[in-house]
Amino acid sequence: MKNILLENDIVLLRPIEIGDIEGISKAANDERIWEHMSVSLLDLASVESYVKNAIADREKGITYTFVVIEKKTNRIVGCTSFLDISLPHKRVEIGSTWYQPSVWRSAINTNCKFLLLQYGFEELQLNRIQIKTGHENIRSQQAIERIGAVKEGILRNHMIRKEGTIRHTVMYSIVAEEWEKVKAKFTQELLNP
Repeated sequence: MKNILLENDIVLLRPIEIGDIEGISKAANDERIWEHMSVSLLDLASVESYVKNAIADREKGITYTFVVIEKKTNRIVGCTSFLDISLPHKRVEIGSTWYQPSVWRSAINTNCKFLLLQYGFEELQLNRIQIKTGHENIRSQQAIERIGAVKEGILRNHMIRKEGTIRHTVMYSIVAEEWEKVKAKFTQELLNP
């Protein structure tokens, strides 16, 4: 996967680059973002490391991180990624998604998820796209369920959070056979509320 640009009237998703450090640093500077995340981007050194690691992982084919640009302001408002990329098995995960609080409960996340799902199923011809979140992140679970992903179960004691507590992971997916129904939900309900 190279040079993926995904956009509509609301958002532009483009590959993360070194030149994005300042914009990401501004967007990421709110402690509320990192409550349920495995990283925290509250200082410049953390942002620099995050960007460099994302670029290195893209070059290895491990992950593909996008910056999320709000079209009306032309500024970075977050990041999202394709993770656990396995093109031979025709699957990816959408994750490591974060947004600055000013765009929470806006059309940004819904539009990003639609563009990523559409690219995955229609361009990459994937069989499965999974999305997972922590058991305590109710806001994220509700957002994932709202787009039509199927809850598959909970992976118990799955991860250790940055502060050392145990996280159970709630696993969701959308499979190729469900895409047309999910796409219709997006186009009829979610993208045009």
